[in-house]
Amino acid sequence: MPKKIADIKYEFEHAAMKDWNLLFEQYREDGRSGVAKLILTYQKRQKAYEDECRRLEAMQEFERKYGNDYTCICGIDEAGRGPLAGPVVAGAVVLPKDCRILYLNDSKKLSAKRREELFDEIKEKAVSYGIGMSSPERIDQINILQATYEAMAHAVQDLQVVPDLLLNDAVTIPQISIKQLGIIKGDGKSVSIAAASIMAKVTRDRLMTEFAEMYPEYGFEGHKGYGSSAHIEALKKYGPCQIHRRTFIKNFMR
Repeated sequence: MPKKIADIKYEFEHAAMKDWNLLFEQYREDGRSGVAKLILTYQKRQKAYEDECRRLEAMQEFERKYGNDYTCICGIDEAGRGPLAGPVVAGAVVLPKDCRILYLNDSKKLSAKRREELFDEIKEKAVSYGIGMSSPERIDQINILQATYEAMAHAVQDLQVVPDLLLNDAVTIPQISIKQLGIIKGDGKSVSIAAASIMAKVTRDRLMTEFAEMYPEYGFEGHKGYGSSAHIEALKKYGPCQIHRRTFIKNFMR
């Protein structure tokens, strides 16, 4: 009597992926459509995993290129340059060499659930990570670009190690003596920068959710301070609150 399809599925679920090819071969001649469908499902999973591994391998280009010359490479990125409210937050992450974190990517390309999962995995696997931020008041004082640089510098200072190379998402941070490399769209090209982008984004989103409890009329939990129509409508109705960036909202306050 042939094995039940549920039992075959159990074998796949409890086998290492490297052993799936043996199971594909073992059940290849089984004529049941349910088995064929099961094999196809796991072949697709295997291909998706292999594609993801290749994508991550490509995202380690800069870490491999500079890994022999620099012993401590740190990725830097920010979240929150564009919103009308809240701080700008920067992340700094040093990953172990050849660190593999599946689905690591530019934070904007990930769901909130995936970002939260990766946030915890990055914290667990990183050699060190740091968070820096500049307040709305500081943004108004020195402008968003300078405030972003300041947040990035604070993130580097928050590390428990001293990096000898910074991989930055497009920018060069002034007044930092550490060697820097700015990479255009780096959060999609470097695992270190992608990790930093996730740390910054999740940290900022959590802060904005806390601010939503303090200022419920603005709906910060939904738009995170960005200029959505609902946010602008609330801003016109209630006026600015303490975390609004005055230099960003002046066009809406006439």
